[in-house]
Amino acid sequence: MQAPDGPDRHDPPARPAASGSAPRGASLIVTLVAATFFMENLDGTIIATALPQMAHSFGVHPADMSLGITAYLLTLAVFIPISGWAADRFGLRTVFASAIAVFTAASVLCAATSTLPAFAAARVLQGIGGAMMVPVGRLAVLRATPKDGLMRAIAIITWPGLVAPVIGPPLGGFITTYSSWRWIFYLNLPLGCIGMFVALRYLDNTREDATRRFDLPGFALCGLACTTLLYAMELIGSNDTPWPLASALVAVGVVAGVAAWLHLRRAREPVVDLSALKVKTFAVAMGGGSLFRISISAVPFLLPLMFQVGFGMNAFESGLLTLAVFAGNLLMKLVTTPVMRRFGFRPVLIVNGVLAALSLAAMSLLSPATPKTVIVAVLFASGLSRSLQFTALNTLSFADVPKAQMSGASALSSTLFQMTMGIGVAVGAIALRLAEWMHGHDSQSIAPDDFSVAFLIVAVVGLVGVADLFGLARDAGAVVSGHRPRKTRGA
Repeated sequence: MQAPDGPDRHDPPARPAASGSAPRGASLIVTLVAATFFMENLDGTIIATALPQMAHSFGVHPADMSLGITAYLLTLAVFIPISGWAADRFGLRTVFASAIAVFTAASVLCAATSTLPAFAAARVLQGIGGAMMVPVGRLAVLRATPKDGLMRAIAIITWPGLVAPVIGPPLGGFITTYSSWRWIFYLNLPLGCIGMFVALRYLDNTREDATRRFDLPGFALCGLACTTLLYAMELIGSNDTPWPLASALVAVGVVAGVAAWLHLRRAREPVVDLSALKVKTFAVAMGGGSLFRISISAVPFLLPLMFQVGFGMNAFESGLLTLAVFAGNLLMKLVTTPVMRRFGFRPVLIVNGVLAALSLAAMSLLSPATPKTVIVAVLFASGLSRSLQFTALNTLSFADVPKAQMSGASALSSTLFQMTMGIGVAVGAIALRLAEWMHGHDSQSIAPDDFSVAFLIVAVVGLVGVADLFGLARDAGAVVSGHRPRKTRGA
């Protein structure tokens, strides 16, 4: 049985707060979590444009450097599920501050390595730290923010997941061109030190259940399922796919996933608590919301390829164009709360979900002859819709989840988020391969028409996710959004 929220018995009593008011330092906590999320998401994509220089430093082929990205993403997917148990067992402040310390130290190690195996090992360590930061940081925000302030808080911590994949490649290219790839990782050092100070100063070391046992079978099954499925999809989206190996990995992943699901449902103290899926709003955000995240996550992969390989632009021109998506993300943040208060979750998610899918489909109409102003307008519109959808889904996820289930819900949400990020990139690669097959040529001669088909496939994935949103109640999440449905006449 879970214990009620409360400070660690070794900590001084927390200052009393007025009913409905945020705890001390709540704004700093939200800002801190947003900053750590940004570091974690940025490090997953920023090295993409630095891979050739890194390969030269390590004396390996550039293609071999994919190990640095894969090792990081797989480690995140494997270790995120134990973050909830760690927070319950050791306390929010202890785990979050330790995660920042591990992530920062691993970043320094990444910058100081001189061989690929050493770099991959440092990336694994960095992934462990990142896996703890993501769900535990969100949990800290959820506990530090009253319901009526949840929309604004979630909006702030959502932008790293939107912005980092967009600005990561051009920023990495800029640092690599004008300095050294090692500064990509050294920049985390001052940010990490500031983050640890704020976490230790303002976070309470609350625990849900300090006696909760570690679910080793659940952790092993979840890790096996995540690793094999993500790696299989990466193989399927690559050139010269080893189909026997990919098929075997898919089979193992599916079996491990089913076994993990059955185990987590029956275990008394599972590594990931699935009970939050009984909450309708959370279940819908995890179901249809995951399909939307998959479609959106394919965009940062497809856009630079389309601009550089399909349209013949250089890396700098490509990076400048993708910043239009970033501009749309930021502008929408200014009006997200009023929009949600005016219309409510259900109408916004359905209508905006369709618009987001249409904006992806519109990218299929772009060609080398399309004026730059039109390209910018399409990307800007896509940034607007995806920002609103991301924030609304992430807020709705926890709108109705009881406080006692927040830890498990946060871990499950973060696991699925990381999985969908990796799957989205793989889906983009698979869609491109399907387009090449349809047009009857190999991947060595990618044409602009291939990207048109790929974006249409990705748009369909996002559109399918909208269907799940029709199951929401009309007043879903009204406590958080502040929306008050109009009464019908005669009521």
